[in-house]
Amino acid sequence: MKQREGPRLPSPRGPVSAAVGAYLRRTGPLPHDEDVATAAAYGDDLQLALHLCYELHYRGFEGVPADREWDPDLLRTRAALEHRFLSALRADTPTHDTVEEALAQLLVEPVDGTGVTHYLRDEGELWQLREYAAQRSVYHLKEADPHAWVLPRLWGRAKAAMAAVEFDEYGGGRPERVHARLFADLMTDLGLDTSYGHYVDAASAQALGTVNLMSLFGLHRALRGALVGHFAAVEVTSSPGSRRLAEAMRRTGAGPAAEHFYDEHVEADAVHEQVVRHDVIGGLLAEEPHLAPDVAFGVDATGQGEDRLAEHLLTAWRAGRSSLRTPLPPSGASHIS
Repeated sequence: MKQREGPRLPSPRGPVSAAVGAYLRRTGPLPHDEDVATAAAYGDDLQLALHLCYELHYRGFEGVPADREWDPDLLRTRAALEHRFLSALRADTPTHDTVEEALAQLLVEPVDGTGVTHYLRDEGELWQLREYAAQRSVYHLKEADPHAWVLPRLWGRAKAAMAAVEFDEYGGGRPERVHARLFADLMTDLGLDTSYGHYVDAASAQALGTVNLMSLFGLHRALRGALVGHFAAVEVTSSPGSRRLAEAMRRTGAGPAAEHFYDEHVEADAVHEQVVRHDVIGGLLAEEPHLAPDVAFGVDATGQGEDRLAEHLLTAWRAGRSSLRTPLPPSGASHIS
């Protein structure tokens, strides 16, 4: 997994992301307030602009000074982008009345599932698995990092349990077992570039949105309950979904590292699900019961975001089209880092 100073700034997707990118390059002003206020909340332009703002808190960008992370004018623009995104999420997400009801819907596996992992297991082709990995690489090459923001905002049982799960995500102290490293190995099997941020230009707005949701929740202490809800939703659904993806990798001959990444998540996340439900959520709500609606919102907003991504992927694939903004080169023709 080759590392640079940071990934290159991606190409703009509209006036808002163009202005944010120009500001980061010091070649232009920030976007006009009216452009932010009218940008589609889940669209390419706003989601890329948010991604640019959030990545300054992770690895930054090549050629962008580190002090841009706390630039007050940029933070005001980020706040306006977040307000647009969060307002849409609160308006569009049907939220369950209780955390138990929100999680209950995820604990029942449908007999005849029709989601992305079912499709990839049953009829997906290798080119579609490669696209899926490219879309997901925006998150998986920094897997667990957005959730780590919540650790200083928890205490007691919730903090201890969350730290234990994150320790597993980071390989239990073994660098070769860090989940981001395992995903890079999966990408190598699939003939994909493993450079951090390489596929942001190609990734859909829906894929960016699933990652921006984590950063939105993670970077705001007021949304700590929503981040815990997001993490619970991910862990509850991960084990069965990973099992289907491991089967898809085996069926298509994707390679041993591609299979191993999802096999690892089948076992690990089955345990993590129990810890998150009983100790992270249980511990949080024992200390702060008023956060229960936020936890439920986090669970439900996660499902809505995943549904938007699934609709995008399946619509493209069933029509025989690429789900990416720029189709991948054939396997073996890409640059392997």
